[in-house]
Amino acid sequence: MQAKLLGAVGALLATAFLAGPAAAADKTKIDFWFGNSGDIAKRVQEQCDRFNQSQADYEIVCTSQGSYDASLQNTIAAFRAGKQPTIAQVSDAGTLDIMLSGAYYPANKLMTDMGYTVDWKDYFSGISGYYATSKGEMYSFPFNSSTALLYWNKDAFAKIGKDHAPATWKEAGEDLKALKDAGYACPLGFDISNNEVWQYIEQFEAVNGEAIATKKNGFEGLDAELVFNKNPLLVSYVKDLKSWYDDKLVVIKNKAVGQTFVEAFAAGDCQVILTSVGDHGNVGRTAKQGMNWDVAMLPTYGDATRHSSYVGGASLWVLQGHSDAEYKAAAAFFNFIAKPEEALTWSTVTGYIPVRNSGFEYLNKQGFYGKAPYAGRELAIQSLTASPAGDAAPQGIRLGGLLQVRTEIANGLQAIFVNNADVQASLDSAAERGNTLLRRFQQTYKNVQLP
Repeated sequence: MQAKLLGAVGALLATAFLAGPAAAADKTKIDFWFGNSGDIAKRVQEQCDRFNQSQADYEIVCTSQGSYDASLQNTIAAFRAGKQPTIAQVSDAGTLDIMLSGAYYPANKLMTDMGYTVDWKDYFSGISGYYATSKGEMYSFPFNSSTALLYWNKDAFAKIGKDHAPATWKEAGEDLKALKDAGYACPLGFDISNNEVWQYIEQFEAVNGEAIATKKNGFEGLDAELVFNKNPLLVSYVKDLKSWYDDKLVVIKNKAVGQTFVEAFAAGDCQVILTSVGDHGNVGRTAKQGMNWDVAMLPTYGDATRHSSYVGGASLWVLQGHSDAEYKAAAAFFNFIAKPEEALTWSTVTGYIPVRNSGFEYLNKQGFYGKAPYAGRELAIQSLTASPAGDAAPQGIRLGGLLQVRTEIANGLQAIFVNNADVQASLDSAAERGNTLLRRFQQTYKNVQLP
């Protein structure tokens, strides 16, 4: 009997020994390069770990490239060398660049080919519209989606007799002056570097229903031209910001001065900032103990009717040059992160919003938005869907070389705020330099039609 038992155990161990290495060897491994860093990079890695632990067929190796720009540049270089990852994260600003490259496996085709049925209409229209073709085809998967919100210190506002955030920039100006008079050294903290001008120019145009460029911000053609400098609302708004800056109601906060504007708000040093809802989790974890703060949708200007803000963040692209097994692994990963349970975990540990209606409804059923410190994040969804049905205003920006265009806008703003250059002349010059970049991009893709 004992001999039989030992024999059976031995057979099991032998089977396990033989099966273990074989199972590991049978796993299909794929690379995923992303641009997030810091705390968000840790959260991406955690999501990859959850996927790897959820099944036995695939393994995804997730590697931060340090920044969105580095991720895009490294992916391009790797593609040219034939060593591209299976999945690459590309920021909203790089969407057109990769869309015209032809170096990808369209997301909608991938999922169909790999046997998955996806309800693409489940994505929020403000998000899918940014990443889809003119025919509504999704070429990439929205991943870490966000939009800009106004963060405000409720304790500081209480001292000036206010219990709500400003709904218009006129009201904001009055609040900032009252905060300054109440002794606050930094009523509003901001940064005008190329990575941070989007909330002050692009999102301003969005919520006020204006275009930053012709051809519906480039969605209708590569021959679009920047026209933000010709918008009287935006020019007047920048003049307001400059006068508030001169009166020290608005203060530059960035790494060069030793404290970013997000850090300054969390520390209670600045009372208002404009930043991504993706910073909501970070502010919640780092805010000064006992500080009461909240978020609101961005103010509108003058009598403008509120329109939807633009989605920010990034989407995931599947690159060409891989095997069917690797594409099956990529499809399995996308199917995993689309689950409502993953949307809840992702939104909890970051500040990013669910990209699908089903994910948003799941979070609502769990009472997510009624709990501190998550309450308020639902305003990002409201902001992204604020426009009435059939709104003719642009739903996003589709300009080639947008990262470089942002740099030129940042250079124009820095000339205004740091060197006291004329507002209109500096905006005109920034638009002219940006249009030179757009014409160069158009020439690169001469005779190419937007999908």
